[in-house]
Amino acid sequence: MSKWYTSCGNQSDTVISTRIRLARNIAGVPFPSRMTAQQRKEVNLAVKEAIICDENRAKRFKYIEMDTLPDITVMSMVERHIISPEFAKVRDNKALILSDDESVSIMLCEEDHIRIQVMRAGLSLDEAYAEADRIDDILGEKLNYAFNERLGYLTECPTNLGTGLRASLMLHLPALEMSGAVNRLASTVSKIGLTIRGTYGEGTKASASMYQLSNQVTLGISEKAAIENLKSIAAQAMAQEKSARENLDQFALEDNAYRALGTLKFARILSGDEFMKLISRVRLGVATGVVEGIPLEKIEELIIDAGAATLQANAGEPLDATERDRLRAKIIRERL
Repeated sequence: MSKWYTSCGNQSDTVISTRIRLARNIAGVPFPSRMTAQQRKEVNLAVKEAIICDENRAKRFKYIEMDTLPDITVMSMVERHIISPEFAKVRDNKALILSDDESVSIMLCEEDHIRIQVMRAGLSLDEAYAEADRIDDILGEKLNYAFNERLGYLTECPTNLGTGLRASLMLHLPALEMSGAVNRLASTVSKIGLTIRGTYGEGTKASASMYQLSNQVTLGISEKAAIENLKSIAAQAMAQEKSARENLDQFALEDNAYRALGTLKFARILSGDEFMKLISRVRLGVATGVVEGIPLEKIEELIIDAGAATLQANAGEPLDATERDRLRAKIIRERL
């Protein structure tokens, strides 16, 4: 089955992807930081039975015990945004429920008992939320969630109290980055309950000018209101990026895009950092129409498949840095 990231959605010139994440815990069970190994196993089994409870769902989802996976496979999952970096660090008695197209992943015993995550290409907040809400209802029918009338859903970290919702958009902001406006944008949105983070979330840097814009406020606000707020601010960020693109020297933009494309088409060695810088320039060229013949879908797929861990996982063998850089260049040459 094709993966969700091999397609493009609405506003794909600036919005790479949409993510909805819901944090839930089971009443009467300690939070993961205080759980025993046996309690973790019991939670994993309870969620597994709740979601994979009939033939149709069993075909769509697979249950994975994280401590059975090789390290390189786990790191590839981080690169593909299936799991969080924190979930990958310590995997004992943790489990993952994953859909065939990798658009839905349910992390068990991460910071909370249950982390429901739905990914979609492009700007698709309503659709992603509807899917996450549907899965939440399925689990809620079988599991007794920890909930308080005043505080909402109870979570290990107080910043998730209330809805337990994190809605985010992965934005491609190369023009704002070049003009130095991303920091100003981050400062502005932080004052109204949103945050801008790096490519892989909190504590990470932006790669290929890709930034996560997400809500911070979860208490005293409904899930739908949080999503509407994110939509509104995202629209302004997208408008600023498009305006900044129009103000770029168009001849220089075209030259930079084609120089980057030429390197990608003919290089024999490509490091991960160099690739991400080059593919960001090509993506900007494609999105603005100065580069033709390369669909954005191909670029999104290349960004995933060129990750260091994903290269090794797909190769089926360990590779040193030089071998990875050669393989990365070879794959990119062939696909372009």
